Amino acid sequence: MKKANKPKQSDPAYICGSEDPIAVRELLTKIGDKWSIFVVLTLARVHNNRARFSGLDKTVPGISQRMLTLTLRNLERDGLVSREVFPEIPPRVEYELTTLGKSLLQPLDGLVDWVTDNWEDVKKAQAGFDSK
Repeated sequence: MKKANKPKQSDPAYICGSEDPIAVRELLTKIGDKWSIFVVLTLARVHNNRARFSGLDKTVPGISQRMLTLTLRNLERDGLVSREVFPEIPPRVEYELTTLGKSLLQPLDGLVDWVTDNWEDVKKAQAGFDSK
């Protein structure tokens, strides 16, 4: 039986701690985009963890309707958000986090906590860099 080679320090698998560094990069790019984090956190914090499009549109600061639509579609495609259409006139559509989407909350909360704890230091570093 052949022994598996230990990844080298220059190997992307070693750097990101995954056998599939491309998948890590791809998924982090998708969930770490400008709007996905806000949408996921908003769905986690609204009443019953469900929201209509109009509710999300009002709650996510600065997002356009087009961008909200694209973000929700991508999150749904990745299995993080589910969409339910109610047979009413006019049709009512609600979004909620899936089990997979809810599993993302702990790392996102950690990231938000880090930003909260370190934002002033980041702004000082940026100011110092910009003044050079």
